[in-house]
Amino acid sequence: MAGVTQDAVVAALRTVQDPELHQDLISLGMVRGVSIDGPCVRVHVELTTPACPVRETIARDIQTALRQVAGVEDVQVEFSARARPGVVPEGELPLVGSVLAVGAGKGGVGKSTAAVMLATGLRRRGRAVGLLDADVYGPSIPTLLGIAGRKPSVRDHRMVPIDAGGLKVMSIGFLVDPTQPMILRGPVIHGVVKQFLEQVEWGVLDYLIVDLPPGTGDVPLTLAQSIPVTGAVVICTPQDVALHDARRAIRMYQHLNVECLGIIENMSYYLCPKCGHRDEPFNHGGAARAARELQVPFLGEIPLNAQVRVLGDEGAPEKLFTDTPDYVRVAIEAVVANVEEQVELRQHAESDAPKLTIE
Repeated sequence: MAGVTQDAVVAALRTVQDPELHQDLISLGMVRGVSIDGPCVRVHVELTTPACPVRETIARDIQTALRQVAGVEDVQVEFSARARPGVVPEGELPLVGSVLAVGAGKGGVGKSTAAVMLATGLRRRGRAVGLLDADVYGPSIPTLLGIAGRKPSVRDHRMVPIDAGGLKVMSIGFLVDPTQPMILRGPVIHGVVKQFLEQVEWGVLDYLIVDLPPGTGDVPLTLAQSIPVTGAVVICTPQDVALHDARRAIRMYQHLNVECLGIIENMSYYLCPKCGHRDEPFNHGGAARAARELQVPFLGEIPLNAQVRVLGDEGAPEKLFTDTPDYVRVAIEAVVANVEEQVELRQHAESDAPKLTIE
C-alpha cells in the first residue's frame, strides 16, 4: 500500500474551516507545518490568540478529516499563537494584539455603549480585553461598567487599570471630579491620551478597545500617531444627519491611514414588547447603504430597546448578553462576532509568517 502523501494531507486540510472565519485553514495561512512519519501525521496550527475559544473544535475537525486519508492511523495537532507588539519601545507599552478605535461622527448615537458591548462580548469569547475611555470630554465608561468613583492604584510609577468583571479599564473619569466640566485644549488632550497609552500597566491583551470622543478632533489624531491601530469601528444611527457625520469620520480615519473595520447601525429599529409591532423612529438601513457606498464592511444593526438603557444606567454590561430579549442579544452577539472576524481577516492578510512546510 502506498504511503501517506503530502498532497492528500493538504487536500484534506482544505476541507477544514475555521468555525468563526468560515474559510479553510490552508487559505487562511493557519497551517504552518505538516510532518508525515509513516501512518502518523502531525499538524502545526497558528491561532490569532492563545485564548482562541474554537481551538478544540479545530483540532477535532482536523483529526476527523485526516483520518479519512488512506494510510493515516494517528493525527497529532499542536497549536501556537501569534502576538503583535505595541508601538512604543518595550517597557512603555505591553504586548497588545489588536487596538480597536470606536468612534462616531456625532454624539448621541450610542458610541460608548457600543464600545462596552464590544469589550464585554470579546471578553465573553475568551479574549483578554482592555477598555480605554479616551472620550475626555464626556467619560461615560465608568458609569456604564458600574465602577464610577473608583480610583486606579499606582505600581512602580505606572497606573494599574480598574478591573471591571475581567475587563481592564482606564478613564479620565476616575481622576477628575464628575461634576466639573472638562475644558481641555489640544496639547493637554494629547498628553492625557499619551499617558493612558504609555503609563498604564495594561499587561498582555488580545484587544485594547479605545472609546473616542465623537467627531474628528485631536484624540483620533493622537491615537493614530502614538500606536498602530488595527482598525476603527464607526457607530451611527440610520438618519441622514448621523450618516453624513459618519462618512466624515470614516474619511478622517482613511486620511490617518487607519483602516475602517466597518459600520454599526445603532437604534436601528424598535419592537413593541407588548404587541411586537416594528417601528423605525430614525429610519432604517442607512448604515448598510453608507457602508456599500464607502466600500467598508457593514457590521450589523443593534435594535433600540429600553432594557439596553436600563442595564447601562445600572452598570451591568454582562446582562446585555443574558437579560435582554433574544432578538437584541442575538444582534449584539452578531456584531461582536463580525468585528472579530474583520480583525482576524486582516491579521491573516498581513501575516508575514513562513509558508506551509511539509516534512
